[in-house]
Parts: sequence; structure tokens; C-alpha cells
Amino acid sequence: MKLIFFLAPLCFVVFPASGGTVSFGTFSIDFVDIGNPGNADDIHFPNRGGVQYNYQIGVNEVSEDMILKANIAGGLGLTQDSRGNDKPSTSISWNEAARFVNWLNTSQGFQAAYDFKTQPGDGGYDPNENLRLWSTENAWQLGGENLFRHKDAKYFLPSADEWYKAAYYDGNTSTYFDYANGKDTAPASVASGTADNTAIYGQTFATGPAEIDNAGSLSPYGTMAQNGNVLEWNETASDGANNWDQEERFLQGGAWFGLPSRIKSHWFFGHSPKAGDSIVGFRIAAIPEPSTLSLVLAGAACAMIRRKR
Repeated sequence: MKLIFFLAPLCFVVFPASGGTVSFGTFSIDFVDIGNPGNADDIHFPNRGGVQYNYQIGVNEVSEDMILKANIAGGLGLTQDSRGNDKPSTSISWNEAARFVNWLNTSQGFQAAYDFKTQPGDGGYDPNENLRLWSTENAWQLGGENLFRHKDAKYFLPSADEWYKAAYYDGNTSTYFDYANGKDTAPASVASGTADNTAIYGQTFATGPAEIDNAGSLSPYGTMAQNGNVLEWNETASDGANNWDQEERFLQGGAWFGLPSRIKSHWFFGHSPKAGDSIVGFRIAAIPEPSTLSLVLAGAACAMIRRKR
């Protein structure tokens, strides 16, 4: 395994290299690194986009094929539309997407990200039950307390800040853009393809979304379809505080039939975590190792020591 070393006075911290393709047996997910930790929030959208740690995010949206194969491997019973294996998975609720994420974790021996009383395969499985909050001791703490996500989870739904940064921030220039193509002008509207400065929007509803790897040009970090194609679930509650299980969750990114304003960075709305929709999908985020929080905190402490000397 490739390793990255960070040296600072009195400190020696080793981080596993991240990104690349991760296999889950019968399917795989491509991740891209989101670096430049400690970036400020977008001043035009207060309290969005600042992330204090390195993380990963899926290059593409989760496909129908991934859900179908996870259903078989894990007996998940997740519901979705049926447009084609390589189309984005839609009509999957936040609760179901969270259970898919839990399976990604537990199938590889990692801690489940989200706490539900019943899980797929249980005799009393209830896909509509409310999420249970983690205790402060077990909750994610980087960037503020997040009672939805377990601190040791490797895979999770991207928070509003993690999603926003991956889409609209350019770490090379420390700049936010209005669109997920590294520009403040809307990309060209197309039904499919990967040509530069294009996105899947402005189509008829009957056209439907493009396949996940044929859904427009890339963001500065290298993600596809954070402009258009389908709206995407964020982990974060619509008021920004993950402290009530039944609260609506952020949706962002616009859909294939939307106007240019609907794929712009400042447009979003909330949706019930129990309700799926044919225009809503999701993507996965990750931290390199389940114990990375302690490593990241150690690295941050080392950086502080280095700055003080």
C-alpha cells in the first residue's frame, strides 16, 4: 500500500494514500481525493463549503447496478427506478441510501455510519423507521458535532459542506465557482457525453438522466454530474444541524430537465428522508481508514506545533 508521510517537530504521522477504485465484490466505486483542508466557507453562501480535513468522494453517482448487486449480496431490499444498469439510482430514499452506505461499511468489516433499529435482513425490517442519533461519544466531531454519522465509519453520505466543496471549489486557486465546471457561467446543456464545459440539464423530462459515467464534464476536483443529471441527497439536515432524526435533508445539484439556475451552487431545497423521488439519487463519500479521525486529529496537532515553532 502506498503511504504518505507527514513530518513535524515531535510528530510522525502516517496516512494511507487515498482515492482510486474500491471493489465491493461484484461492483466497484471510483473515488477522488478532496484535499486543501481548512478552506474557508463560500462568502456568497455563508456556512457552506469549508471542510477541515481531507476526504474522498465518488467520481460518479451511485448506479442502479450497484444497488441491484448490493441487494443480492446483502439482502438489502432497497427500492429504485429501472431505467438501466448504468443509470443513476433514483427513487431511493435517504434512509435507504444510508442503509446502502451501512452495507458498504459492514461488508468490509467497518463500522456502520448510521444507526437504525432494524436493518435489511432483520425479521422486523422497516425501511421507513427514523434514524437514531449517535451519542456524543460515538458521533463524528470533525468540523462540528454530527449526531447522524459514527466517528469510525469509513463510508458515508457527503455532508452539505463536503458535497459543496467537491462541486464548486478549486483548491489550486482557493476559489468558489457558481457551477461545478470551475466557472461562473453555465455549462452547455447536453443530454449525455463528457465534452468539456457540458452538463446534463435543460432536457425534456422524458429524456431521463444520462449514464453515470457519461454525464457531463468534471468539477475542478474531478467529480462528474454534480451539475445536473439527478438531484443528490446530502447527509445534512436542512437547518444545517444534524440533531433531529426526522428533519428534511439537503438536495442539491439540479436534474436533467432543470433550468441553469437549478444547477447553480446557491440553489438547494429540503426533502423528507423517508421519501424517494424519480429525480433524486446520491453519491458516496469516504475517509481513508475507519480510524482516520484520530490520525487526522494527530496530523492537525502536529501542524499546530509546527506553526508555533
